[in-house]
Amino acid sequence: MDEIMALLLESVILCGLFTALILPPLYRNPLSQIANYPAAIRARVEVLPRYRDALPQVKSKKRARKIVFVVIAVFALASLAYFSGKRTFGAAFVHLFFLAFAVNLYDLIVLDILIFCRDKRLRIPGTEDMEREYRNPAHHIKSAVKGTAVSVILAVPAAGLVALTNLLLKF
Repeated sequence: MDEIMALLLESVILCGLFTALILPPLYRNPLSQIANYPAAIRARVEVLPRYRDALPQVKSKKRARKIVFVVIAVFALASLAYFSGKRTFGAAFVHLFFLAFAVNLYDLIVLDILIFCRDKRLRIPGTEDMEREYRNPAHHIKSAVKGTAVSVILAVPAAGLVALTNLLLKF
């Protein structure tokens, strides 16, 4: 039971950290997260003259952030699993997949459906008339399915790092 409580606590903490990383920049500048908006909204933004110069900068920053995020996430998740007592690849993988899946589910339900779909402050100027597209959860559900694949992609190298670390520390 203690292990389940620890896993739940870790999940809550990770969801809080994820929220702190996502929401403030999104509220400051919804355009900063344009890649996560539904396709119809992205298409509208791409043809609006006021965003012509800003979009290439946002896209190039996004690629760099993804690479940095993946590297940091793998090491952070490996550390989390290791210090949670997971020393084998299998134990670490299951632990990390659960954590990543919990954050993914939280992202879908709380951040996407309850906040993004309803909060008018997250509307990009020039797209305010696209309320149906903003409120439709289908885009977010598809993204959550992709997020599950990302959970595996992050958990595999992180669990491998845990197993490698445990192996090296035995010598």
